[in-house]
Amino acid sequence: MKYLIVLGDGMADKNIPELGNQTPLMYAKTPTMDHFAAMSEIGMVHTIPDGMAPGSDTANLSVLGYDPKEYYTGRSPLEALSIGVDMKTTDVALRCNIVTVSTDDLPYEEKTIIDHSSSEISTEDAAVLLEAVRKELENDIYKFYVGTSYRHLTIWDKGEVVELTPPHDVLGQKIGKYLPADAALRDMMKKSYDILANHPINQERMKNGLNPANSIWFWGAGTRPMLSPFVEKTGHTGAMISAVDLLKGIAVGADMKVIEVEGANGGLHTNYEGKADAAFDALVNQNCDFAYIHLEAPDEMGHQGSYERKVQAIENLDERIIKRVTDKLEAAGVDFRMLVLPDHPTPVAIRTHVADPVPYMLYDSTAKQSHTWHYNEKEAEESGNYVAEGHTIINHLFEK
Repeated sequence: MKYLIVLGDGMADKNIPELGNQTPLMYAKTPTMDHFAAMSEIGMVHTIPDGMAPGSDTANLSVLGYDPKEYYTGRSPLEALSIGVDMKTTDVALRCNIVTVSTDDLPYEEKTIIDHSSSEISTEDAAVLLEAVRKELENDIYKFYVGTSYRHLTIWDKGEVVELTPPHDVLGQKIGKYLPADAALRDMMKKSYDILANHPINQERMKNGLNPANSIWFWGAGTRPMLSPFVEKTGHTGAMISAVDLLKGIAVGADMKVIEVEGANGGLHTNYEGKADAAFDALVNQNCDFAYIHLEAPDEMGHQGSYERKVQAIENLDERIIKRVTDKLEAAGVDFRMLVLPDHPTPVAIRTHVADPVPYMLYDSTAKQSHTWHYNEKEAEESGNYVAEGHTIINHLFEK
């Protein structure tokens, strides 16, 4: 038996008037997911422990079987593992986004955050911009490291785990009251605007109708993580297929195999087929017991406030990942159990995460059920199946 999780980050949502009061998952054409749902258990799972912030960090730890209340030390330290930064016990890691703030003549504190991803900036362009910041701001206390697209890393030597606001929670708002209380962090963010506002890359981006990547934004502070090996927790070897450093970092910390897919970029136009093929290869040719396919695109489209593009991301997940990998497993005669779910909702209307339960679908190729339901939030809730502790959902997959 092989095991597979397909996770559409932020895929769950609320009813949207423009979609006929349906969610993007209800509205999207998902024949593959609906085909499997009719033979599966569906239900709702609460991935975010009570009292914890609804982030992809806590939620994906839950889905992988790691109780965030026990294992969570912050988002950025997990990303540091992926980037290859060996944190000291006294280090604090910070996510260093490159974001778009308004280009008006107002003081920095009165500017508005326009885009948390700077029009999904490429890693290549972002690396040049981060290097410009590094030359001016890096010292013995603060070190900057390139990540993926707009998502980068700062290590604060002998730092503090200070309260910081995610930029996607501030979209469309003046930034002053959300800036760090720590004077040094706040000062670096302000100086970064002076460094980046007129950078040649940003001048070219604006000529091409793209948002300028004109400020860094610190958030997600945390200390060095300590995850127990996945194989020890579950008895199964595992592989991670994801474009983002958070998921790859979780996998590194859990001693899982990390599979890089060329063209996987965390955006809407990612290498969907490559992810499906990588999972099949890991399960069948590399003899892994378990593969985790993570797709960032639905979450990014939720943050952008685009229900059209979120629907497209979900349809791509259905046709270009789930159908492709299951077709290949079936053609190879491989028995498999598959869990499909989001990590958390990212409602288009508010453009950020919420902690509501999410719909799951659990399929077993050797024990096909018979139902008339489809895979979406409404029918999953109506099923009556509910998993209250998200970190136990993986036990359902592994039949424990």
